[in-house]
Amino acid sequence: MGFVRGFVTPIVHLFSLVFLFTFCAAQTPAPSGKKIENDPTDQRAEELYKQGKFVDALPLFEALSADYPSDVAVRERWAWCLFQYAGTLPEPEKRKSARARARKIAIEANKLGDNSQILQLLLELPEDGGEDVKFSDRREIDDAMKKAEGDFSRGDLEKAREGYLRVLLMDPNNYDAALFTGDVYFKEHVQGAAGEWYARAIQIDPNRETAYRYWGDSLAALGKEEEARSKYIEAIVADPYRRRSWTGLENWVNRNKLTLNYVKLKDGSAVSVKENKNVTLTIDNSLKEDDPDITAWVAYVIGRSSWQTEATKKEFPNIPRDRHTMQEEVFALNLMITIIKEDKDYKKTLPKRSPAIQALLKIQEAGFLEPFVLLNRADDGITQDYVAYRDKNRELIRRYLDEYVVPKIPAAGH
Repeated sequence: MGFVRGFVTPIVHLFSLVFLFTFCAAQTPAPSGKKIENDPTDQRAEELYKQGKFVDALPLFEALSADYPSDVAVRERWAWCLFQYAGTLPEPEKRKSARARARKIAIEANKLGDNSQILQLLLELPEDGGEDVKFSDRREIDDAMKKAEGDFSRGDLEKAREGYLRVLLMDPNNYDAALFTGDVYFKEHVQGAAGEWYARAIQIDPNRETAYRYWGDSLAALGKEEEARSKYIEAIVADPYRRRSWTGLENWVNRNKLTLNYVKLKDGSAVSVKENKNVTLTIDNSLKEDDPDITAWVAYVIGRSSWQTEATKKEFPNIPRDRHTMQEEVFALNLMITIIKEDKDYKKTLPKRSPAIQALLKIQEAGFLEPFVLLNRADDGITQDYVAYRDKNRELIRRYLDEYVVPKIPAAGH
């Protein structure tokens, strides 16, 4: 999804979303469903929209929505401009009300068939419009940030930049102010300066994904797709469980007509259910008795159940037992792999196994089983292990993504 600001960090910068389809930071495509042709009002509204002057474009898109009620693109633009307009309002309740109305318009666009990335962001808003994002516990900094954001929504980039820099004088470690300063330069097509500010934001907090992703889009705008790839990977390493962390990379593979090598073992192939300390082992009944993978999955569920034995508790004394952990999953998958490889007909049966199992064997041999579990097998329990693991193994996670998951752009002529 390119440069998409979420609602933890407000999405007021159009170019945060723009790059996903075009290298021009001041342009976004219309969603499918654009029906208007040769309407001067529409042409003017689109021009303002591309310039980031959402407040000026707002009444035009509202009027166009009345004239063309079935036009998906116009309705989405109207919702987005209204959301941006909310950030310019001085009263918190009015901002909240405007956001709630923007969400309602987005729902209408969705019913008309719109499913764009901008729309998905708007649909994430709370039904009542939600509370204002707090940029700082210090009132003067929070007020200065909101004022700068309002200037950005009005398309006054110089004032917005001055506002963000004023915040950084008061608080040099304000991540959002550094990030948004980079945004201003991005919109002005000064990509070198944009990258410097994204780098500063990363220095302030290397575990937030946004600056990596924004920097990737800035590099791609310069045609530096391989360097952009690296930043998109770093965004995922920083925070893989946010949907938006993957959007820059997803758009990168789409632009370059590639596909992520994201291995997914069949959901529900094996389940270990623990109730009142009793263990129930279940094998997916879609697996037939002659399926070459069935013994592997039997080993997996045995591994999951044996995780509760005294032997494993002694071997892994400090690992929680009241939730599914990375260590438990790795233990079970390793047992599965061991059973597969100890089969006397291992080489003969390997080509008959599922592609996911074959890929798992390669991942384990390459030393990437733990990153695989954290990124490909994550659930509510496993995700709790990520931060501690990332802090000690950041490079291994990056290598897993770089060497196995994310394809490289083929050399010219290949």
